[in-house]
Amino acid sequence: MSSSDIFIGEFIGTAVLILLGGGVCAGVTFKRSKAYSAGWVAIALGWGMAVLTGAYISAGVSGAHLNPAVTLGIAIEGGTEWGDVPLYIVAQMAGAMFGAALVWGAYYGQFHAHLTDPEVIGDPASKASGPEGGRAAVGPGPVLGIFSTAPEIRNTVQNLLTEVIATTVLVLAILTQGLNQEGKGLGPLGVLVTAFVVVGIGLSLGGPTGYAINPARDLGPRTVHALLPLPNKGSSDWTYAWIPVAGPLLGGALAGAVYNVAF
Repeated sequence: MSSSDIFIGEFIGTAVLILLGGGVCAGVTFKRSKAYSAGWVAIALGWGMAVLTGAYISAGVSGAHLNPAVTLGIAIEGGTEWGDVPLYIVAQMAGAMFGAALVWGAYYGQFHAHLTDPEVIGDPASKASGPEGGRAAVGPGPVLGIFSTAPEIRNTVQNLLTEVIATTVLVLAILTQGLNQEGKGLGPLGVLVTAFVVVGIGLSLGGPTGYAINPARDLGPRTVHALLPLPNKGSSDWTYAWIPVAGPLLGGALAGAVYNVAF
């Protein structure tokens, strides 16, 4: 496949992944949404369908990695050339940021209504520092969960380990069950398998950290959260941001190594 195929496929596929995945988070979060308070099962299913849709769109073009951890794991396994890895990751990051911006556009009215709600404005933890004297947020802002992940209990070792374990499961499942005949990306059956695995990971291992299992899925939208002109949006929680990047990359590398040894 050409460099343009890789970039276009990964950009579009990752953008759709984040649009639908971030969209279900927005739908569950906002009071002025018909999906308000639908719960964790809806989020897990929504992210699984987001993977299914984005991967089917891009599988025939770029192999539908949609995730730097997956790209790393396939490169270690030998299916992806190392020279293509940076291009995959750049395209995934750009697509993730674009998809996050689309979520903001699709839910623009809900973002405004939520962030101007007196309950949100009155919460000291949701106030960004500014000329009005609001205190700096001490944790994630009131809509950050739509864009990126945050742990329920802040324990660096546990949070990192959770992301490593969950991503290892994801990438190992892809390497053993999901690759196409060329071994460079997901095949049609692999897309379906991967979507079910993502739902399973969300239901089983998503509770502690929100299961980023994808550096681009977390870092790209988190950057968009920091850049968007959202009132009272609060902190982007950069002190935590390295964990959903490092954990999945370690997990992807571990899965590639385990595959080479065991399979």
